[in-house]
Amino acid sequence: MPSKKTIPPAYFLVLLLVSIALGVFLPVVKFIHAPYTYVGIVPIAIGVVLNLWADSQFKRNKTPVKPHLKPTALMTSGAFCVTRNPMYLGMTLILFGVSIFVGSLTAFVSPVAFFFISQLRFIPPEEAVMESLFGEEYLGYKRRVRRWL
Repeated sequence: MPSKKTIPPAYFLVLLLVSIALGVFLPVVKFIHAPYTYVGIVPIAIGVVLNLWADSQFKRNKTPVKPHLKPTALMTSGAFCVTRNPMYLGMTLILFGVSIFVGSLTAFVSPVAFFFISQLRFIPPEEAVMESLFGEEYLGYKRRVRRWL
């Protein structure tokens, strides 16, 4: 499991600020212009809804949302029917939407970086813990539901 010091929302917030800063101060190529930048609101809204939906499921099932804490329930319904990682997907969508809203090529560094950080640093250890705790039930879930979409 990732340490307490490196929780995913910290990476998300830093990359959100990086995306905005790169888009505003180092745009390199501005290729999406108003009013088309407003399309970015759609992935932002979807990402926020996914995060809130998944968070409410964690709370309803009384299992911790923080990845460094031991999960007490395997969730396979709601947002978890669509993706095994609705919160990572939601944060990636928010970053992608912000990049569209900013409209510059450099802003897209952040959602790509967050995707790879999640894929390489956070998800594999979390999946290993889930497999060790929930065994065949989790393996069956992994076969039915994709990691991202």
